[in-house]
Amino acid sequence: MVDLKSQLRDYILRNFLFGDREIFYSDSDSFMEKSIIDSTGILEIIIFVENNYNIKIKDEEILPENLDSIDNLTNFINRKVKEGSKVA
Repeated sequence: MVDLKSQLRDYILRNFLFGDREIFYSDSDSFMEKSIIDSTGILEIIIFVENNYNIKIKDEEILPENLDSIDNLTNFINRKVKEGSKVA
């Protein structure tokens, strides 16, 4: 079974890095600061997360501390799943 971080990295690799495995970033690196993802890309990540993990991201949750790195996304998704947040 593939873990959450691997799933997120694979999505980012396919959709934002276009398969370029030579672009290195750590799990804690900011997507925005490393120019991996721009503001439009964050919206794409929101859609991906909502569709694949059956959670609803509220407007007030669209913050860098929730979405701007692999670590932040992983912690946010795990927290939302534990809360039992479902797509309406």
